[in-house]
Amino acid sequence: MVMPFIWSLLTSIKPNDEIFRIPLQWLPSIITFDHYIEAFEAVPFGRYLINSLYLAVMGVFFNLLFGSMSGYAFAKLKFKGRKVIFAILLAAMMIPGVVVMIPQYIVLNHIPLMGGNNILGQGGHGLLNNFWAVILPGAAGSFAVFFMRQFFKTLPDEYMESARIDGCSEFRIYWNLYLPLTKPALATLGIFTFQAGWNSFLWPLIVLNDRSLYTVQIGLQAFTFDKQTAYGPMMAATIVIILPIILIFMYLQKYFIEGANFSGIKS
Repeated sequence: MVMPFIWSLLTSIKPNDEIFRIPLQWLPSIITFDHYIEAFEAVPFGRYLINSLYLAVMGVFFNLLFGSMSGYAFAKLKFKGRKVIFAILLAAMMIPGVVVMIPQYIVLNHIPLMGGNNILGQGGHGLLNNFWAVILPGAAGSFAVFFMRQFFKTLPDEYMESARIDGCSEFRIYWNLYLPLTKPALATLGIFTFQAGWNSFLWPLIVLNDRSLYTVQIGLQAFTFDKQTAYGPMMAATIVIILPIILIFMYLQKYFIEGANFSGIKS
């Protein structure tokens, strides 16, 4: 499992003539960082990194906010149709993402009064070619709601009942009492969401046409041209892309393990 990553790392610091040498030469005779320089000079890779970071962070923010609010409602509040709505939510998780891409595209293209559209959503391009076309469809993911609901179910109801007796509002109970107890779950969901947003390729490729809005995953295409691939710069760019995920996981590893242990205990 680790060998492809080792090969990528070693390839990124090899001279070009040693990348596909037969027999395979694992260790470079000379360590060079020219491929890293070329990766940032060939394409505006720094801009792509900023774009991907922005989209990933926004995805994490909205999923943690809406996922925790919805998860709290499904786990702790009693309202009519709760089980039916949650069953529909679970059913939505089983639908492959590619199935809903065309409906999502049509909806985003016909958002009223956006992107040159009139009040009927006609005449322009709506939210297409805009970062919000990537952020909004995943702002409240089904998995985020399900995951947070599972964690909230493990927390005692007595906290909520005592707070209500003291006159706390429902939002204050959620925000000040229960949300601080879900740090492990939030950290775990944050890692999952950041990774999904950072690695997203197909949907940004479909809705973003302006090169200044490209993400790092789309930017990797620039190293393949005229049926040839510049493997040195591509591997260098790949290593740079992997680093944020590794650093985030290392920083939140303790919460990640704790959250994964607790999230599926109570159904």
